[in-house]
Amino acid sequence: MPVRYWQSLASFLSSFLKYKTEQMNRIFATMRHFLLFLFLGTSAFLSAQSVAEIQKEIDAQVWRPFQEAFQELDGQALNDTYAAQVLRVTPGGIDTENSFKQANLKRFTQNKADGISIRLDFWFDSRHTNITTSYEVGFYRIGATNAAGETSYNYGQFHIVLEKIEGIWKITQDWDTTTINGHAIGSEDFAKNPSVNF
Repeated sequence: MPVRYWQSLASFLSSFLKYKTEQMNRIFATMRHFLLFLFLGTSAFLSAQSVAEIQKEIDAQVWRPFQEAFQELDGQALNDTYAAQVLRVTPGGIDTENSFKQANLKRFTQNKADGISIRLDFWFDSRHTNITTSYEVGFYRIGATNAAGETSYNYGQFHIVLEKIEGIWKITQDWDTTTINGHAIGSEDFAKNPSVNF
């Protein structure tokens, strides 16, 4: 066969292989982008799911028992939601000696003796959580009903730090206030969001 034929064939094969190579490169690039998108999307979903699951665990181990302890006037059960050492801050000052735990026992014992019942409602304004620590901010309402059936309410904002200690979530820092920037927290502030329901 003439040399020109082989040259033409070689040129055709070269162009064909170049075309196929470019086509395959485009396919691989598209696949890489798709796999990257899939990986990032899956990671974000798993991360969000993980945080949601952790917060459910915190609800079960801390917040539900905390609320029940208030409403059952059980000071020991309330204290059990806290770590052994806690930083407690209130408008009255800073407690680094856990003296608030003894005050919880004394207050609920007195409430029972006086025929007072308590209802605690709260909601979260923000929750920042990882696998070991959670920082949670929200608003609370405490309703105290006396033996005559009269109810008074106290409102406030809480800032809580929780840590997972030996596999169990505990409150390690507890700060609350009844005012924000000089404004007394009241029923209108609390009504901005519905209370949590366990």
